[in-house]
Amino acid sequence: MKNIIPGIFVLLIAASLVSCKKDGYKNDGGTHDPRVNMTTYDFLKSKPQFSSLIRLIDRAGLKDAINGNITFFASTNFSVDEFVRARYYKKAKELNDENIIYTLDSLPLQEIKDSLKMYMYTGDLGRDKLTLEGKYIQNLLGTIPNTAFYIKLRRVKADDFNPYLNYVDYINFTKVIATRDETEPDPKKIPAKDKDMSVDCQTTGIITTTGIIHVLDDYHRLFFNTEELPK
Repeated sequence: MKNIIPGIFVLLIAASLVSCKKDGYKNDGGTHDPRVNMTTYDFLKSKPQFSSLIRLIDRAGLKDAINGNITFFASTNFSVDEFVRARYYKKAKELNDENIIYTLDSLPLQEIKDSLKMYMYTGDLGRDKLTLEGKYIQNLLGTIPNTAFYIKLRRVKADDFNPYLNYVDYINFTKVIATRDETEPDPKKIPAKDKDMSVDCQTTGIITTTGIIHVLDDYHRLFFNTEELPK
């Protein structure tokens, strides 16, 4: 678990080569400008891939916070919708009724207000500010007992998907439970509930008029939720 590659919005070339997702917010081909003439909120709202995230931001009243001088790790609809599915299934089991209606608007408001802040970091956390070693960085949510967030560059050899590159560096975002797994004498002995949860960014360095956006991989479930999904 536990040479940098520029591109569109400092797009991760590896992601563009190996991904088959419909990433319409990416501008592929040629030399790209990472700057967009929009606020962070307006940029996200202009892209259908973030429509579920925008609904949560609006419900939580966090538009001004999103448009502050922050770096925001944004989740796509895939991430948000999987979280809602897990919450639906939990509620359906509690009520013994699989026909219940559970939507984004059913999520507890205070949880949304608080938890979205785990993805918000004051100032510029662009790729040039990060290292392979990484570091703990405090987010806008503040101190969480027994939990911290560790941000680094994760280097991957590029031989398998691009013969012209030696490696690519993904921005990696990790929720650390207690201590980092990789610092433990025997990580295999760590109980499942205490294992760190790590996700790479599929697109990085979108520079808006108010801050920076890094887009988390679609396989990330919002808020690092681990609740059971319906079969």
